[in-house]
Amino acid sequence: VQLAESGGGSVQSGGSLRLSCVASGNSYSRYCMGWFRQAPGKEREGIATLSSDGLETFAESVKGRFTLSRVDAKITLGLQMNSLKPEDTAMYYCAVRPGVCYYCRCSFSESEYKFWGQGTQVTVAS
Repeated sequence: VQLAESGGGSVQSGGSLRLSCVASGNSYSRYCMGWFRQAPGKEREGIATLSSDGLETFAESVKGRFTLSRVDAKITLGLQMNSLKPEDTAMYYCAVRPGVCYYCRCSFSESEYKFWGQGTQVTVAS
């Protein structure tokens, strides 16, 4: 599976950005797709996941501000980011984990995700 992120950029605090992740290659009937981010000097953290059953999970730091969307035909996972804050500045990565139990939420554990994109930079100015 190859993943390609796009949509990053620079924005003022309070602004919005929409990231997209397009998957290609092998497909899986059951999977998790997730967005992770890594700020300078910090460890990578999971912020949003979506299971093949449609279950969404958000980190507390982005809950209420970020939303997910999925276009199955193109295997695209979108991340709409509103009310952006300077602390949202990071490299954002898309990841895929093949296989998930029925109606289980996807975790933020990086080791479970097998495929990763190259990342797209998001910078939020104060």
